[in-house]
Amino acid sequence: MSVLTAPPPSPAAATRPLVECEALSLRYGEHRAFADVSLAVEPRRITAIIGPSGCGKSSFLTCLNRLTDLIPGCRVDGRLRIGEVDVLDPATDVVALRRRVGMIFQKPNPFPLSIHRNLDLPLRQHGMRRRAERDAAIESVLRDVGLWDEVADRLHKPATSLSGGQQQRLCIARALALKPEVVLLDEPCSALDPISSAVVEDLIVSLKERFTLVIVTHNLAQARRIADRVAFFWMVDGCGRLVESGPCRQVFAAPREELTAAYVRGARG
Repeated sequence: MSVLTAPPPSPAAATRPLVECEALSLRYGEHRAFADVSLAVEPRRITAIIGPSGCGKSSFLTCLNRLTDLIPGCRVDGRLRIGEVDVLDPATDVVALRRRVGMIFQKPNPFPLSIHRNLDLPLRQHGMRRRAERDAAIESVLRDVGLWDEVADRLHKPATSLSGGQQQRLCIARALALKPEVVLLDEPCSALDPISSAVVEDLIVSLKERFTLVIVTHNLAQARRIADRVAFFWMVDGCGRLVESGPCRQVFAAPREELTAAYVRGARG
């Protein structure tokens, strides 16, 4: 089934997880990045993926919009659904999937174009032909990320002239312009100064009213501040594993697993 032709969710479906994976595994050649991950992501919530470096957190994120297709020798097994769409089905429209599932990377990556073109280009590529319609969408999404008042008088200046925090918000705006259902964020604040990081954090929290967000973060204080749910990954026998997941308060205050308790109090990792 094409992503773009997937039926809208019923009222009952709105209470079900939007993203569901079962026994999901990923390997790069002979190296297993993670294995046997079963996780449900609730709609319009922030799910934080935490754990030490190298335990498969970012690799898990790339499965959700099949960026893994771009990596030679990468193999994904298991089940993965977003709404009614079977993500791993070879017949799934990957371009439409990536419109539905936006991605924000660790380091801001604006196109080497003007601020305006960074947003105008993807809108044109995805079929928005009327310039007035695109300009209205660009203003709307820049307001959504709190950038409009900062850049309205220099839209045709290079995006790279913006500060790091502004560039990251521009990249978030570029993803939101395509009206995704899910937004993936891979350490979106790690390259930013504390003030810019706080601005981006506040933005992420505000977005959950309209979007489902999955964020990878090494910053436990950040996860505690912004997440509704938390999934904790750990390396077991050279392979990433999901140790525990649940509501943020439960994972931090009353974790079920001793390893989780040691990690969140700073004794491991």
